Amino acid sequence: MRARVVYESMFGNTRAVAEAVADGLREYGEVEVLDVAVAAHTHRTPVDLLVVGGPTHAFGLSRPRTRADAASKTDSPICVEIGVREWLAEEPNPDRGVRAAAFGTKAASPKWLPGSAARGVGRRLRRSGYELVDAPVDFFVGGLEGPLLTGELHRARAWGHDLAQRESTRLSRQG
Repeated sequence: MRARVVYESMFGNTRAVAEAVADGLREYGEVEVLDVAVAAHTHRTPVDLLVVGGPTHAFGLSRPRTRADAASKTDSPICVEIGVREWLAEEPNPDRGVRAAAFGTKAASPKWLPGSAARGVGRRLRRSGYELVDAPVDFFVGGLEGPLLTGELHRARAWGHDLAQRESTRLSRQG
């Protein structure tokens, strides 16, 4: 199985989740992990599974304005021009049989805070023609900038492992 994990990260939390998901996928195949700014300029090689994730900003996927706001709060370099939203709008339709999964990071509190980048990614993947292998999944951070809550990286690794196991089984049945 060949998989690609594409992520957008502002404070490092979504990147850490992407790497943990990739670790879970690696037991079953080859995995490429790309920041969305790199993915936008990288030749697209065929994969069996595309996993895409981003941080929840203003109740959904980030926009240039929300990325600029995040950039003002950190010394880390943040690409303001492109995020998962823009990349998915430009990403060509999937090759036949390519399936996808969506994840996001989101503040754990306040509990009532609505919105999910994971759901937005999932909707855009389906509209582009991907079949989702699982419901979009949120991983939680403490506060708007993190850190990830205890156990979230373990949960991300386990989710990646589960995705890979199911897809590997499906691909082996196809012959």
